[in-house]
Amino acid sequence: MTPAQRVHFKEIIETQVPELSEEIETIKAAIYPNKGEGTSDKVAHISFKQEQNIHFQRHAEATKRLNRLKQVYLKVDTAEYGVCQECEEAIPLARLELMPESLYCVACLNERGG
Repeated sequence: MTPAQRVHFKEIIETQVPELSEEIETIKAAIYPNKGEGTSDKVAHISFKQEQNIHFQRHAEATKRLNRLKQVYLKVDTAEYGVCQECEEAIPLARLELMPESLYCVACLNERGG
């Protein structure tokens, strides 16, 4: 990977981290509404609880991704970045464009069941 490509991926991560952080805050607000904003209707409450479970899942996934982005940001300038941890082949740049936190190529990820 060229130095220019490394800079490019750092910029992608630097853009995605605050966006994801903002999304996490929005999800938190949906999970924990302010006092007095809750529902008094039993059916609406059941619906809220179902939506809340979905928000919990979204929050967990977004938090995991944010942590992975922060971890990989520290490795962008190393020879490890962009190399599959399983087969040690280069991860395609197109994959890194979509998911700069990728640690595995698609083939190895599929073998791992991910």
